[in-house]
Amino acid sequence: MQEQSEYHIETANWVNKVIMKYNICPFARREVENNSIRYICSENTKVKQVLKDFLSECEYLDNHPDTETTLFVLPRGFEGFYHYLDLVDLANDKLLENDYEGVYQLASFHPDYCFDGEPQDSPTNYTNRSPYPTIHIIREANMEAALAEYDEPESIPERNIAFAERKGTEFFTALLKQCKVGNKIK
Repeated sequence: MQEQSEYHIETANWVNKVIMKYNICPFARREVENNSIRYICSENTKVKQVLKDFLSECEYLDNHPDTETTLFVLPRGFEGFYHYLDLVDLANDKLLENDYEGVYQLASFHPDYCFDGEPQDSPTNYTNRSPYPTIHIIREANMEAALAEYDEPESIPERNIAFAERKGTEFFTALLKQCKVGNKIK
């Protein structure tokens, strides 16, 4: 079994103690309990190599249907939010170029995530803030099925925004700090 790095552990802490605990993603609990989330780190910092790693992960998912989803973690080289967003755009392009349109879709998370039009310190941004830049590779058919079973899926972002605004920036800043290795999570 592959030894887990601190990046894997801290990202898993974030999924368990933020995303799942506070129901930011109502579909996360089932995947955590089924142990069907894969955490992969690309240690590369060059865009071309990261995209190669990304496509390798899509191929892994092709061959492992028991893995529901992958969190593709980028611990170095993409600390700048806009540089990271450029990478996400290129990853989406790679999905199209490699006939993955309709197979996988991406969600993006970053420590400095900022929604367009929101101030940097808005608590709303914390619904997409993670310990490290992360591209979430989602099986599109399975997501569509999950959404079909969920009452009013369009209400999820609104509920998350309301929750984030109610809890505030300090709450989420503390939660993210607690996800770090060596910090106690309450």
